[in-house]
Amino acid sequence: MTNTTKSIHTRVDISNAHPAMTPLFQNSAFESESDFFYSRKNNPNVEEFETAVKILERTKFGIATTTGMSAISLTLSLLKPGQKVLVNTFVYGCTYKLFQWYCNHYGLELIVKNLSDWKPELVEFVDFIFFETPTNPFLYSIDIQLISDSFKEVNPNCVVVVDNTWATPLYQSPCEHNADISLHSATKYISGHSDVMGGIILTNNSTLENKLRSQRFYTGANLDPHSAWLLRRSLYTLDIRIQKQSDTTLKLVKFLETRSEIKKVYYPNLKNKQLTQYATLIFFDLEEDLVPKYHAFHSSLKLFSTGTGMACITSMIAQPYTGSHASMDDCEKEKMGLFPNTFRLSFGLEDPEDLISDLTQAFESIQ
Repeated sequence: MTNTTKSIHTRVDISNAHPAMTPLFQNSAFESESDFFYSRKNNPNVEEFETAVKILERTKFGIATTTGMSAISLTLSLLKPGQKVLVNTFVYGCTYKLFQWYCNHYGLELIVKNLSDWKPELVEFVDFIFFETPTNPFLYSIDIQLISDSFKEVNPNCVVVVDNTWATPLYQSPCEHNADISLHSATKYISGHSDVMGGIILTNNSTLENKLRSQRFYTGANLDPHSAWLLRRSLYTLDIRIQKQSDTTLKLVKFLETRSEIKKVYYPNLKNKQLTQYATLIFFDLEEDLVPKYHAFHSSLKLFSTGTGMACITSMIAQPYTGSHASMDDCEKEKMGLFPNTFRLSFGLEDPEDLISDLTQAFESIQ
């Protein structure tokens, strides 16, 4: 046997390695007798990440995907032409555009309604409902149980999907409030470091789980091993990270409410049992006459970057009108009530007093 062949087939014996943490299985393939066989079907790192998240959110099943948007796309694969889809008025701009395109392309009826002040007497027959809570933008709270019970009374087969990204698996469990599916952009809170992308779908319904997992396999929307390993790493600190960010957020909200430059600060409703706590992302409306000075304002900030990330270890500022909702036209944004004077802040792990000082000097610079 040549040295080339010997070298190719050399393997280190890991039977007694006993690593303290699960190592990275950067494999596309496994031996045919393996429980994993092929990483497009499953992988040890992906399975561990799925298991860890479903434990936190108290669901039976978890299905990890490449991004939050691919998680949403997989749920759309449950639909058939001619069905009715209801989407909340207040959603992420790219989510809105995905639903708009998908429904137009596949012959589905798209209904856009405000679910944050929904009343049971307004219910109608729909096959699929999608909403975020808290919402993007404005952080409005939607009663998951009320929405689900109301629409399922008219159509028991209606699938209720909740984007739970901003609530996190720690602070809200939609499936415990009669949602069929909860999903996350793991790129945000779960990652927390702006260094990895991913998504995850959670459900207690075995039929939906089988359909979604099968669709993930055939579309190739599965999370890669390295991203799964990084996201699993991030989960170890999720609790302590967002607890600190939650404390910081409360302090900064109180500070912002004292500023004369700000008309309104948006923070979610925590008075119900659905959302138990909240962290990091808030919105505020700047006085209209100061909007032209926004560039000078964010340029003065030393601790807030203007990147597209959020809910990570560093603080960020963004203008949703030209950022997260840029894909929507002006008319669509106006119907949502979104205008250029609305801004979003994401608070990281910096000392809150340092963030207050930074914002103070930035506000003063535009007076």
